[in-house]
Amino acid sequence: MEKLRVAIVGVTGIVGQEFVHALEGHPWFAVTQIAASERSAGKTYAEALSSDPSGIVAWDGSGRIPGYVAGMRIRSIDGLDPSELELVFSAVESGAARDIETRLAADVPVISTSSAYRYEDDVPILIPGINDDHADLLDAQSRNRGWKGWVAPLPNCTTTGLAITLKPLHDSHGARRVVMTSMQALSGAGRSPGVSAMNITDNIVPYIPKEEKKVRIETRKILGTLRDGRIEEADIRVSCTCTRVPVLDGHTESVLVGTDREIDAEAAKRAYGEYGRAVSTAGLPSAPADYFAVHDDPMRPQPRIEREVGDGMTTTIGRIEEDDLLGHGVKYVLFSHNKKMGSAKGAVLLAEMLHKKGKV
Repeated sequence: MEKLRVAIVGVTGIVGQEFVHALEGHPWFAVTQIAASERSAGKTYAEALSSDPSGIVAWDGSGRIPGYVAGMRIRSIDGLDPSELELVFSAVESGAARDIETRLAADVPVISTSSAYRYEDDVPILIPGINDDHADLLDAQSRNRGWKGWVAPLPNCTTTGLAITLKPLHDSHGARRVVMTSMQALSGAGRSPGVSAMNITDNIVPYIPKEEKKVRIETRKILGTLRDGRIEEADIRVSCTCTRVPVLDGHTESVLVGTDREIDAEAAKRAYGEYGRAVSTAGLPSAPADYFAVHDDPMRPQPRIEREVGDGMTTTIGRIEEDDLLGHGVKYVLFSHNKKMGSAKGAVLLAEMLHKKGKV
């Protein structure tokens, strides 16, 4: 099969580097163009990351810079040639993403990790295996805006694990009320202020700006129903408290779910088992063998143990117990890898799903 030509925009940043890893040797996609800011344009990728006069290489990934991209020359945004691309992966910060993604989507499909387009009525927030049918809204988006392409954003990485674990319970028992507390990894903050070594060592940061509102809005949209060209939000009330903890990678969340119908721990486990066996991502190159890993061991999940399961693409669930605080309900703890399923590799999985559907 001839590989689709793709570009990475924002390629020198932390998320851009995750895309470089996720696309190395991909069987369906070939990175043929890369772009970053004007200060990096014209340099090779290796030169751009090695420009510090002290000799420090700004490579945050594991191992060395992959050879396939090290000598590739970085373009400016305006220097990209959409006519030579089938897809763009955007790892641009949200402040600049709106303008950049708008310009690119006029000519070519864009899969984005930013929040710039998440809350538009004709833009689905897609998680492969959870709301694949919402992808049909991309066709309406292109028509509405007169674009040849579209923008498909990932959810906030904290929303990802919550929505994935709620979906089977919502389908089987009608999830209606959710109380969640997140314990989020340092890597999810990038270079944001408030999480420096002195802030986070021996500490928990109890507030992450804008995070809780994102989780509330996105969960309802993701679990909603596409009907007559629009998404009807799910009738779920979400209360969440988002915190930052001294863990390098992977978000842990404690979740309490109230349901319409009577549910206990065994019924919840059956729902996860049945959903996981029939999940739509099976066979996609970036999909894990197990969409869910459900544990009876009360000491699971733990970030250090779970983050390598399924190469970071498996969502782990443990401590499932019946809880009647919200009426019928259960509580559980989940682990979701914010840098894999919640970021670049999740975006690549989304591209695979959309390609399989004929959207790319």
